[in-house]
Amino acid sequence: MQKTLFLLCPTDCLETVIDTKFVSENYFYTSLGNSFASDNNTMHKLKELIIKRKITKIYFVLSCDNQIILDAMEGQYFSNVSGLKKLYQEVGLQKQNSQLMWLTKNRNDLIVSYFLNHKIRELQLNFNYLTNQSIKIDGKIYNKVTNSFKNIYHSLTYLDKHILN
Repeated sequence: MQKTLFLLCPTDCLETVIDTKFVSENYFYTSLGNSFASDNNTMHKLKELIIKRKITKIYFVLSCDNQIILDAMEGQYFSNVSGLKKLYQEVGLQKQNSQLMWLTKNRNDLIVSYFLNHKIRELQLNFNYLTNQSIKIDGKIYNKVTNSFKNIYHSLTYLDKHILN
């Protein structure tokens, strides 16, 4: 049986939904808004879990109406919570960029996808240094209305701002 690690935000409460939708042996790691720090200690603990449980797939998952991401885009009531400042800055910047680039009413999926793609790249870079094991890392967005998961937008959908001197 395939073994999968899901990186989740605890405010989404998706563990039970994932267990019913994904036929695999599922493991969970939670952090607010998927903002976990990729410090050496965290990465080594994840590596130990992956090797011990023989995990072959990792998914970053956020709900399309994740309370932390929505707060980062609008009210910023939780901006002083430890560890969320960088997340709020990243989401705020991507919100500005998406308003300039995309004419769509559903910017949340774009912003969540951008953020999850960023976290995927960060995790891949860290795992390249820690293990030679092949692990598939991807992202999913959960929609509570349709009770379904969809793939995140590909990273080529976004334009990062670059300034040349």
